[in-house]
Amino acid sequence: MNEKLEEKPLGYWEKESYMLAIPRDYGDNILTEIFERVSKIDGIKLLEKEPYSGNAPGKMVVNYENEDFEIGFYPSNFSLPKVYINKKYYFSEEDINILRNSRVALTFFMKFGKDVKKSFHLQLKIAFYAVPNLIGIMDESAEKMLPRNWVKMTAKSKYTPGPEDIYTVHAVSSEDGEIWLHTHGLCRCGLTELEILESDMNNYRAHYNLLSTFASYLIDKKYNVIPGENGVYIGNLSNNQPIVVTYLPWTKGLKEYKDLKLGNIKDRENAHNSKTGIIFIYKSKEDEENRVYSKPTIYNDLLKEDPIFFLSDEETERIRNIAIERFELLRKDFEKNKNETQIKIGIEENGEKEHIWFELLEIKEDRLKVKLLQEPYFVKSMHKGDIKEYSIKDITDWAIFTKNGTISPEKAYLL
Repeated sequence: MNEKLEEKPLGYWEKESYMLAIPRDYGDNILTEIFERVSKIDGIKLLEKEPYSGNAPGKMVVNYENEDFEIGFYPSNFSLPKVYINKKYYFSEEDINILRNSRVALTFFMKFGKDVKKSFHLQLKIAFYAVPNLIGIMDESAEKMLPRNWVKMTAKSKYTPGPEDIYTVHAVSSEDGEIWLHTHGLCRCGLTELEILESDMNNYRAHYNLLSTFASYLIDKKYNVIPGENGVYIGNLSNNQPIVVTYLPWTKGLKEYKDLKLGNIKDRENAHNSKTGIIFIYKSKEDEENRVYSKPTIYNDLLKEDPIFFLSDEETERIRNIAIERFELLRKDFEKNKNETQIKIGIEENGEKEHIWFELLEIKEDRLKVKLLQEPYFVKSMHKGDIKEYSIKDITDWAIFTKNGTISPEKAYLL
């Protein structure tokens, strides 16, 4: 490929974060009372306000966790894009029908600060509390819809949403089954969007896990990645080989591919042509030092055999916090519905910490009676089937198995 490729400027939805809050009924008081509602949000101090004039967006400056943010807003037309209904979030048929018939929304836009999860959390809080009778939020920058109950749970939480809530991974397929995976929502974080090319129906789930793990690491800002230079160690393959990834800007990365059916130059005439990077693998330290790039597809067989992808320490702590924060929802379900429930506990022995799953047998106030479900790897003093007792404060994660699927702390709004 000798053609000179050019990175296009960012779109408005990539420079800043855009969300459309859709109410059940759009009344005149949405705009006239917006500052009053915002001023009542716990933890947010309204510093400046400028009403919407009809000719220019309204504006507010708020202080949140010792940082000032400027947030613009304006009424806008709304039409539900079909592809924005993400399977990760549950919408009832009633909600979808209301959204299909909705025509007006209130758009909020802002520039993210250094902590993108905190910034995203703030924008959700503003949108939720400022718009009464909210039915959902269209996260335009990430090209997805967020249901009211998820937004409500998240806005009221002390803890931020997870990295995977800030972006979306789209999968586009060709007639012969080739799949192009790419993200939306990372540019507003000051990062690059990410892609995996030449995936297929047999491997796209494994490639999705690789891509989303890398994206989440970038959001947590644990690594300063220089494109095409240093790699990021994000996990181990089933043969214990390290998974080390990097990316090249699409203008360089495309040159490593020939005869692409999806994600080629033609597919980038109107989109996916600004700040987006194609993921590559370093197979060894020597490859990293010599800048030898391999496609993720070289690991197809090994990626399907239960590789281990890492979580950042920050994300591990966040999951622990929301598991404890939302435990009362688990307690109510356990006492009422008797669904099979599993609890993850972090256990330390001889300097090694292992997070182990237990079956929940009984809850007594803040004490949990549980049965060990697996043979531990590091903790040699315990064995599968052992009955133990722990405090709620020992929990690091949980899962409820219902007839409609598994409910985790992230999906506790379904309870």
